[in-house]
Amino acid sequence: MKRNLNVAIIGIGAIGERVLRKFLYHSGTELVAVCDQNESRLNELKSELEEVSVYIDYKELLKQENIDLVYLAVPPEFHHKIALDILKSGKHLFCEKPLANTEGEAKEMLEAALDANVIHAMNFPMIYSNVFQTFKTKILSGEIGEVKRIEVQMHFTEWPRPWQKNMWISSREQGGFIREVAPHYIHMIYDVFGEIGNVKSFVDYPEDPNLCETGFIARMELKNGTPILFNGLSGIGEKEHISFKVFGDKGTLDLTNWSVLSQSIGDKPTTVLPIERTEQLDIIMELIKAIEGQQAQIASFHEGYAVQKVLEQLLGE
Repeated sequence: MKRNLNVAIIGIGAIGERVLRKFLYHSGTELVAVCDQNESRLNELKSELEEVSVYIDYKELLKQENIDLVYLAVPPEFHHKIALDILKSGKHLFCEKPLANTEGEAKEMLEAALDANVIHAMNFPMIYSNVFQTFKTKILSGEIGEVKRIEVQMHFTEWPRPWQKNMWISSREQGGFIREVAPHYIHMIYDVFGEIGNVKSFVDYPEDPNLCETGFIARMELKNGTPILFNGLSGIGEKEHISFKVFGDKGTLDLTNWSVLSQSIGDKPTTVLPIERTEQLDIIMELIKAIEGQQAQIASFHEGYAVQKVLEQLLGE
C-alpha cells in the first residue's frame, strides 16, 4: 500500500497557514511537523494538530527523519540560509516566492538544489488555476493574434493590506508589493512567453529609508522585443485593482484581480468570460507526482531564479 507524503512546514504566517490547510486536508499528504518562532501561535496549533510535532528551532525539525518534503514559508530574508540547511538534509523543498532576497542567494539555492538531487519547487499558485490556463491557451492558440504589448497594473489602497500587517512586509529590505505581488506576474509572463530582459525601472521610495516603495514604473521586453509595462502604486483612494493585460492585433485578454478574465475581439465590446476560478491542476498532487518520479507540472527553482533576476532589476538592486 502506497503511503502518504510526509510534510513539514517552516513558517506559519498568513500564507503559510493557508498552505498548511491544503496539506492537512489533502488525501495524499500527512502533516507531521511545523515550526515557527511565535510560541503563542504554535500553542494554538498544538490543540488542533495533536499528532503533529511542533518546533521553535527549524534545525531540530530537520532532524526528524520521516519528513519527505519541507514547505518553507518564512520571510524572504531567511529563505537562503534555511533552504540550504533543508537541502543539506536531503529533503525535497517547496519554497514561497520570491525564491530569495537577492539574485546571488537565489543562484546559490538553485545550485544547491541541483547538487542535492531533490525536487525543488516554488509556490506560484496562479499557473494551476483554470482562469490562467484559459488565458494562456487563448494566447498561444493565436486567438488574439500577434502580441503587441503586455501591461501589468497593480494599484493598492494601502500597503501593507489590512490582513498583512507584520514586521517585515512594509520594510525596504524584504517587503513591498514589488517583492510580494510582482513575482506572480513575472512568472506568469515567463510561463507563457519565455525569458524577460532589457529591464528599466523607476521606483518611488518614501523619505524613511526603512520603508518599502510607494510606486514604480518599469519597461522590459520579451526576447522578440515585445514591450512589457509594469505600473504599481499604493496609498491611493481606490479599491485594490490588479490587471494583467495582453494586447494582440486581433483582440485583448485581461486577467483582473487574480480571477476575472475579460476578452475583446476587434472593436466589439469587451466581454467577461463566464469562468469561476478553481484549481485546474492540484499543486500538491503535482508535487507528489514529481517526488514519485512521474511527469509533473511544477515551477522549479530554475523558474524561481529567472523571476528573481527580473525582480532585482525592478527594484534597481
